[in-house]
Amino acid sequence: MISTKLKYSGLIVAEAATLALIKVQSAAAATCDSSTTATSGNPATGAACAQPSGVSGTLSVTSLIQTISNVLIFGVGAISVIVLIIGGLRYVVSGGNAAQVQGAKNTILYAIVGIVISIAAYALVQFVFQQLGVTGA
Repeated sequence: MISTKLKYSGLIVAEAATLALIKVQSAAAATCDSSTTATSGNPATGAACAQPSGVSGTLSVTSLIQTISNVLIFGVGAISVIVLIIGGLRYVVSGGNAAQVQGAKNTILYAIVGIVISIAAYALVQFVFQQLGVTGA
């Protein structure tokens, strides 16, 4: 059971790191003009030139932290919703067994606490970044 939880935790951390790395790699600034094409030189330059005009080309440490925290908070919320569904299914199939019913109720309670904490964490992170003057990532 513990090794399964560690595997899932490792997957979530790996996904968060991958998303952060993609964000960092896509932030490479490029000077785009009519002579810049994806085939003339560095492929990253062509990819950066394909960005919409409203997308900034820089990524600061604070926006990277904000992106990582948003991904982690989303992951916790998603896991909490999945655990809530599992708790509901455990409750339905408990068959009236008092021990199984209590276990299912505890699972549902902990999932709801996880959802509340993830919503509160998101609100707190947004408040702190707003007070620091950090714009959206």
